[in-house]
Amino acid sequence: MKASVLLQRAAIVIALLIGLFYGGDYAYLRYRMARPQSGNAFGTVNVQPLLAIPLKDGKTEYEFDSQQPATTVTCVHSIFGHDGYGACWKVKRDADKPIPM
Repeated sequence: MKASVLLQRAAIVIALLIGLFYGGDYAYLRYRMARPQSGNAFGTVNVQPLLAIPLKDGKTEYEFDSQQPATTVTCVHSIFGHDGYGACWKVKRDADKPIPM
């Protein structure tokens, strides 16, 4: 068997596994949405925009954005984002990142 055929088959198998994993994650989310006693499907994260302002001397000053107050972002408790909502673990991680100016 040629190496190119083997690589093509491996790529197909990997794509199918990722699709199955994503589909299973979505099915589990829908199950939790239909049966709230099985666990809360949605969560919220408070986000306070933090600006990273570069100074002339090469240092960076950090300030909370006074124009945009803290907001609450709805997220889903899953591995991937679904239905237009981000995954809570990713939203929490990104909420702490400063916004470069």
